[in-house]
Amino acid sequence: MPESRPTSLFDEPAPPPAPRAAVHAVDPGEECQRIGRLLPASVHLGTSSWSFPGWRGLVWAGEHTEAVLARQGLAAYAAHPVLRAVGIDRSFYAPLASAEFARYAAQVPESFRFVVKAPARVTDALIRGERGAPAAPNPHFLDAQSAAEHFVAPTLEGLGAKAGPLVFQLSPLPAEMSRTPEAAHAFIDRLAVFLDALPRQVGELTPLYAVELRNPELLTRRFVRMLRDCGVRLCLGLHARMPEAARQSAALRAMDGDPEEGDDWRMKGPLVVRWSLHAGLRYEQARSRYAPFDRLIDPDIPTRGTLAHLVHVAIKSGQASYVIANNKAEGSAPLSMIELARAVVR
Repeated sequence: MPESRPTSLFDEPAPPPAPRAAVHAVDPGEECQRIGRLLPASVHLGTSSWSFPGWRGLVWAGEHTEAVLARQGLAAYAAHPVLRAVGIDRSFYAPLASAEFARYAAQVPESFRFVVKAPARVTDALIRGERGAPAAPNPHFLDAQSAAEHFVAPTLEGLGAKAGPLVFQLSPLPAEMSRTPEAAHAFIDRLAVFLDALPRQVGELTPLYAVELRNPELLTRRFVRMLRDCGVRLCLGLHARMPEAARQSAALRAMDGDPEEGDDWRMKGPLVVRWSLHAGLRYEQARSRYAPFDRLIDPDIPTRGTLAHLVHVAIKSGQASYVIANNKAEGSAPLSMIELARAVVR
């Protein structure tokens, strides 16, 4: 056994590890506080995730790594007067346990809401390889039992009343599933069977389900009637693959209203929006153009105006609104939501 090194009187003990810096909420300023006070409680605006170091001075004070913000930043985020919701997108890549959802819920106020994406396990028709290339058919696609077990139950058990919409964002379908009217009709019928089989009650909670498309050819009257009959909301997916916000809002109006009602449209359920990507850009292009996500690079005034109008319709209808923005929509998701809130309260 090797001898231990003798300790000299002049040897200094190793310094203790530096304490982990706490993440503190930034002072958003009086104008932002005023907007938050005027924003109706039914309006839940937020961003898709919260772990961006570039939001220093917008959401939190001080410099922090992405890893630290992922672990400790949610409470500071939820203290912002405008950011009353957040998207959980990582659940798309792998199901999360109820304990993880409960850890999130414990960090936010009672009025805060989470918009959670269903796993690709049930929303992608294909198993993907490297860079998203199709590898094989997905045997769990639109499997209601798998969705209930791996998504609906753990999400509601963990988040409780803080659960907002549970979003089934359908990945782009293979051409043979949607490109002809017959194929599209068959897929819509198959989706209806899946939605009808989802749990309608988990404990004392009633799930709010929404479906988001990546295939514009499916956004038809037949599709929105099916959602209405299933008691499921259309999630407006603002993405380069999909039509602009105004056209998608017309589909929502067709789902909820009678065209003869004119301007007296009333929503029959909550407004659910995911504003993901600026028109004409790919994710990689937007990431490169907008990083570190601390300012608005490409303000999208028409989209923001449409969303403000839809939020007003929801308020008038007595319905909640859930609008989640990605940094890649305009350049900085918190600033997108602050500007939307400003338009709503104006």
